[in-house]
Amino acid sequence: SNLPIELTMVQSINTKAIFTLASVLRRPALIVPHVSVSNVSQLNYTALKQYVDVVVFDKDNTLTGPYENEIHPDARFGLEQALEIFGKDGVAILSNSAGTKDDPDYVDALEIEAALGINVIRHDEKKPGGLEEVMRHFKMEEGDDASSRICMVGDRLLTDIVFGNLYGMLTVHTLPLCKGDDNAKDNGPSSLVRTAENKLLYSNAKRFERYRKTKLPHKFWPGEEEVPLMTTKVADEDNKATKE
Repeated sequence: SNLPIELTMVQSINTKAIFTLASVLRRPALIVPHVSVSNVSQLNYTALKQYVDVVVFDKDNTLTGPYENEIHPDARFGLEQALEIFGKDGVAILSNSAGTKDDPDYVDALEIEAALGINVIRHDEKKPGGLEEVMRHFKMEEGDDASSRICMVGDRLLTDIVFGNLYGMLTVHTLPLCKGDDNAKDNGPSSLVRTAENKLLYSNAKRFERYRKTKLPHKFWPGEEEVPLMTTKVADEDNKATKE
């Protein structure tokens, strides 16, 4: 077929996420991120480096548009900072499409690595599974605190954030980079579920506060009040641009 890769690769059903729903219903705190940002450029990677050794990014709508292999303008600064501070070996993508069995011969993973300059973890089990492959990729030895030295960043509560929280990682939730017509390529079911997830957590102030209070503690990071992980640099630049 001569169709571009983003049209030929189709995500299979994520059975791991479906089975994990039962755990989330019992422990709603699993979907509550440690930090919430608009995009990855709002993270303070210098502060983050004090508490974790590696950063794992989701790809679609976190670093790029859905099924695109170019960095989104809003994510460019964040990815550059992550690579500069953690080094190329300390940063990787864990996608539920690229690098999985849905990606024949890992063609898309190889294209992403060439385009973004960031490694794509190969894994058979989809998030919220895949811990073993992540640990192996970073050559981390499994132990009581090992996975707590990982930061998981993504736009999906039920996959990215639940995956991180299940294993004691530091979790960062981002809003999707693309909306409306810009999000036309997104996986339909994923888009619907993401919208429902975000409404559940963020649409009601009282509910959000109730969920926020159940936030799971991180092994090393003391919390946003003591050590803020959201940088004000991007916000300050946005305000300056608005005034001009």
